[in-house]
Order: sequence, then C-alpha cells, then structure tokens
Amino acid sequence: MEGVRVVELASWTFVPAAGAVLADWGADVIKVEHPETGDPQRGLVTMGIIPGTKGAAGFNCLMEQPNRGKRSIGLDVANPEGLELLYKLVETADVFLTNLLPDSCARLKVDVESIRARNPKIIYARGHGQGIRGEDANRGAYDAAAYFARSGVADALSAGPGVFPPTQRPAFGDVMGGLTIAGGISAALFKRERTGETSIVDISLLHVGMWNVSFDVLLSQALGMPLPKGGDRTQSPNPLTGVYKTADDRFLTLVFLQADRHWPELCEAIERPDLLDDARFKDAPSRFENRQACVLELDAVFGSQPLEHWKKRLAGIEGVWAPVQTTYEVFEDPAAVANGYIATIDGNDGTPTPLVTSPVQFDEAPTTIASPAPDHGQHTEELLLELGLDWDQIIPLKESGAVL
Repeated sequence: MEGVRVVELASWTFVPAAGAVLADWGADVIKVEHPETGDPQRGLVTMGIIPGTKGAAGFNCLMEQPNRGKRSIGLDVANPEGLELLYKLVETADVFLTNLLPDSCARLKVDVESIRARNPKIIYARGHGQGIRGEDANRGAYDAAAYFARSGVADALSAGPGVFPPTQRPAFGDVMGGLTIAGGISAALFKRERTGETSIVDISLLHVGMWNVSFDVLLSQALGMPLPKGGDRTQSPNPLTGVYKTADDRFLTLVFLQADRHWPELCEAIERPDLLDDARFKDAPSRFENRQACVLELDAVFGSQPLEHWKKRLAGIEGVWAPVQTTYEVFEDPAAVANGYIATIDGNDGTPTPLVTSPVQFDEAPTTIASPAPDHGQHTEELLLELGLDWDQIIPLKESGAVL
C-alpha cells in the first residue's frame, strides 16, 4: 500500500488496529490526536490500570501494538483552525478512518458529507459498536460488551447455565475487528481502482462477534434453543478430538477428525499397541459406542507423563495436535519464530520493542513494522510543513491550542 494515505481520527484499539495493519502493509497512516489529551489509551499504563506493562518491559504495549508505523499530529478538530487543518490532510488522503459516534461526527463536521465535500474520492471507513442503524447507533461500546457479551461469544464459551462466562482477554475482539476493517478498506481501494467509485466502509464489533460464532448462531436457530453448554467430555462422539491433561497439569489438544486413519499411529506414539486389538476401540463406531471408556483410557495414558514427554512422542505423527501453550510460551514458538510472527524494533527511546506482526504476509516475506508507535503529536510540525505551512503560520496555531 505504498502511496496510500490514511487519516485516522480514532482512539483505543478497535479502529486504530486497522490503521496499524494498513501501516504494516505500507500505507502512510496519520493518527490525529487531541493536543491535550491524546489517545486515552496512552493513559492506561500511567494510571496504573494495566500495571507492569511499561517499567521492566520498557514500552507501552497497549499503544505500540495498535499504533506502530503511524505518524501522530495533535489537532483540536473542535477548533475551527484545527478542523481546517484536518480538512487539508483529508484532501491529500485516500482513506478517512474513524470510530467517533455518528452524532459526534456530525457535531464536529467530520461526517461523510463534510469529509467528502473536501475530497469526493476519499474512502470513508467507520468502526462501530452496534452498527450505524437502529436505536443503539449512537451508543458507545468496547469489545468486552459489543463483541464478547452481546454477540454470543461469551455465552458460547461458558461452561454451563449459571456459570460465570470467561473473562475476555485484552482487545480480543478489537484486534479481529481492526483486521476486518483493514480488509474492508483494501476491497474499497480495489473497487475505486477498478471503477473509479468510492465507498463507505462499516464494521461493527457486534457483527464481528456474530461472524466468529456464526455456526453457533445458526445451529441454535435450527434447534430453536440455545446450544447446550459444557457437558461431560467423556461423551465426545470422537474421543480422538478433545483436550487431555498431562502429569504436570498441562494440556494438549487432539484434532484427529479422520479417527480411523490416525488411531494406529496414535496408539504407536503413546506406546499402547494393545489398544489396537481392543474390540471396544477397533473403529470409529466402536469408539463411539465405548467413548467414555476410550476417553478414560487416554486420560490415564496422557496423565502418566509430563507435556514435554508427549510433545516428543507425538512430534512425528501425521494427525493434528497441539500443546495448549501460554501466551508467554508462544513468544518462542518455533513456527512463530521461523515465520517472523514477532518483530522487534527500536522504540522511540531506543528500547527494544517486540510486537506481534499483522497476520498477512506477501511474497513469502515476513511482515515488517516500519516504526514504533509515535509519541503524542510527534509529527505535528513535520506534517504541517508538508501541507505547505511555514513557521510564521504554525506558531500562532500552537498558541491558540489548535495544534500541539
């Protein structure tokens, strides 16, 4: 996307994550922040809400991950002079990206009509909580609410009726939503390239969540009731798919969907060839009929040795399996390392900054990250000079508070 310019008027993670992906792909992404407050996500670390993410690590991962590769300009778009500067940026851009609510966009004059008045060919991309229509169109949202709770994701992952659903991990829905926005913008740019027609791109956290559990949504409608939760794992129709506990209280996941094909190699790997001669487990119908006994047998086997033992024993088999890794361990996962899924760059203060790269690679090359997340308003003067302003014009703007 070299040569594509994105003006991003957004905060937190959902929509800025889209800007980070586009920046990874080569776009020039300009992050517009209020001169005084900046992106409120900058304050989560200093406020102590997320302890330990700076200090020893030396960088603010909550800002770095969704904002790397961008340039930051401090503009007060509520100030007429600041708004005019935003419009000047828009005139140079291919995409305008925002997560402001519709009524805020209209009040600040950054709605579709106002932006298109200055650049009729710009792609206007919006990230929402619940979509642009309906009574909740102007209702704010975070992913824990719109994506995780409201969409059915939390309930689908819960253990059963009356049991607390799992707590959503940080930005779990935001990063998926951001990737979706980046894909939508790419399609809109392709359409404009082919037809000359521009687009409005809309993505909501609610919709992304529903997409993630779309099978659950449709199956529950077919059954006319919510899908059953939890249940007895020993009643799995295929004992060769599921999670097993090891001697050191770790877990591994088997996904042998072609059970008869992989049963012999599994029995060999776990050093239980006798199970091949057991009439209860001779084929898929037999293992289904005796599924509880089969699961308990495998429980005993996998529970007899630690995870590292089973990783070595299962390493050469054709069937699909994986250890249940911690997020600390995945940092050094051999596949993640070999494919460049983690990139380390120098932060603005020179501190090595490791980041997860966006999950699309082109031409078999690892995704690169051009630069760390910008400091608040780091590129204000640079961008104003690019717009053709001189210092005699910039200084009064700073004095009025229109720019940082």
